[in-house]
Amino acid sequence: MLNPVVVVTEALGRALSASGLMPENGVPDFSVSHPKDESHGDYATNLALLLAKNLGKNPREVAEKLITNLQIDTELATLIDTTKINVAGAGFINFWLKNDYLFAQVESATVEGYGRSKRLVGQKIMVEYTDPNPFKEMHIGHLMSNTIGEAIARLIECQGATVVRACYQGDVGLHVAKAIWGMQQKLKLESIELKEIAEWELVRRQRFMGEAYALGATKYEENEGAKAEMITLNKQIYERGEESINALYDAGRAWSLEYFETIYARLGTKFDQYFFESEAGPVGLKVVEEGLAKGVLEQGEGGAVVYKGEQDGLHTRVFRNKLGLPTYEAKDLGLAKTKYERVKYDLSYIVTANEITEYFKVVLRVMEQLYPDLRAKTTHIPHGVMKLTTGKMSSRTGKVVTGEGLLNDLRDVVMTKIGEREIESKDVVADQIAVGALKYTVLRQVIGGDIVYDPEKMTNLEGATGPFVQYAYARASSILKKFEVKNEPIKLCEPSNLEDSELALMRWLYRYPEVIEEAGRALAPHMVVTYVTELAARFNSFYQNCRVEEDGEVNQFRYELTEAVANVLKSGLSILRIVAPAEM
Repeated sequence: MLNPVVVVTEALGRALSASGLMPENGVPDFSVSHPKDESHGDYATNLALLLAKNLGKNPREVAEKLITNLQIDTELATLIDTTKINVAGAGFINFWLKNDYLFAQVESATVEGYGRSKRLVGQKIMVEYTDPNPFKEMHIGHLMSNTIGEAIARLIECQGATVVRACYQGDVGLHVAKAIWGMQQKLKLESIELKEIAEWELVRRQRFMGEAYALGATKYEENEGAKAEMITLNKQIYERGEESINALYDAGRAWSLEYFETIYARLGTKFDQYFFESEAGPVGLKVVEEGLAKGVLEQGEGGAVVYKGEQDGLHTRVFRNKLGLPTYEAKDLGLAKTKYERVKYDLSYIVTANEITEYFKVVLRVMEQLYPDLRAKTTHIPHGVMKLTTGKMSSRTGKVVTGEGLLNDLRDVVMTKIGEREIESKDVVADQIAVGALKYTVLRQVIGGDIVYDPEKMTNLEGATGPFVQYAYARASSILKKFEVKNEPIKLCEPSNLEDSELALMRWLYRYPEVIEEAGRALAPHMVVTYVTELAARFNSFYQNCRVEEDGEVNQFRYELTEAVANVLKSGLSILRIVAPAEM
């Protein structure tokens, strides 16, 4: 299928040559894009404006000269209605697609895979996201990272790339020492043994772990003696010389990872590779030695190893602490090497909260000096935080709204809204709507901004929400199911007279492949959100104004248009990893 942007761009080049308007310094960098107001056409270009500036001429006069040649361009006429090309405003040239092209796109949009491309075929791209830490609760920040990372993975996957989904988890470090210390205290206080806890249900075990971490985190701040014990415990965990500590560590780590898998499944993510700080740490220590040898890193106070980032407009970070242990910085360098040794990727994206953006600038600067090839392949994608009405959430002291708790709360809100409806597997559908509501809210804006948690607004079936788009798909599915049951023969047809709402749908459907490619290039899932929301709104207008069945007969074109909408909505939601329920 011909690309309209390419066809129009090439035609403009021919018109420019034929009109004698070519500037001495060559063709200006003009654009061909969709006008904000669809009454101005399907595409518009600013070429005449740029030419006029270079040539010192009137933009509208330049545009008219170009249009004279465009109207006789037979190649352009294969897609564009050349009789409707006109000049608008200060000198923009507007183009309208032919109905034949729009009809063909409706038919194409009914086929699975519509919108996919081969732009990234042959590339292996690793996307690291979510990254919850064993021994701590998975909180809303991890849900945000998962939502964004999964959407990015799917965007580039649908353009032909081989995607490796990766999760990096902190299974060593001071937070683990706090949790182990808390476990020790709770076992004593509650007079229970580890083997008894092992018999509990997973949710109860995870609750125990969360309480243990909260206890340790609180005492670390309040009690100097407890703090000293945890610092010592942290070193013992690395050394693995104490059997009792190892038993607590191994059990807690396994329980946490098992629990995390239940949340991944609920969110619809399946990771290909798992990386852990315990494996990245030793590699990171070797990198630190290499950094010292090359003069990139230097000795700091008390035997610590640091990077003086001020020389690069950054800040100083410690890469090996005074105890000789690798810091997060060293582990991230070790992780980069470990990743590439395991998977020879072409690109690596790392999705985290923007709270560590400055940290990552230092890590990537050191990586650039030690491993420039790896640095060239690596991109950090920072996102914002989700806030409650009382402010953002933190897990430092264990006082945190858990990811599971938030999803459950959203599901309960959804259940109150669909409680009276006759829906098969209502609990499952309610959870799909809840997860969809969260993901839509996270993905609807440019990555990086903060989000306010508003469960009532997020789960609204009207307006710009996930449930609104899901409901449009369910409505389209019900129409298709209704006529499948009747076994009506559906034939392709191209009606000569179109209702405004039909044409509006057609003029939005064909944009889907463009949107997916643009969103993939920009790593911008919000573009897909905007697209499916508008498609859902246009379909609702079509549903209100155009009946698929009239006087006992199926309108074949409207059926096909509905089928195209359902297919594209499902595809777009799938890229966002939002389930499209068949009924709501």
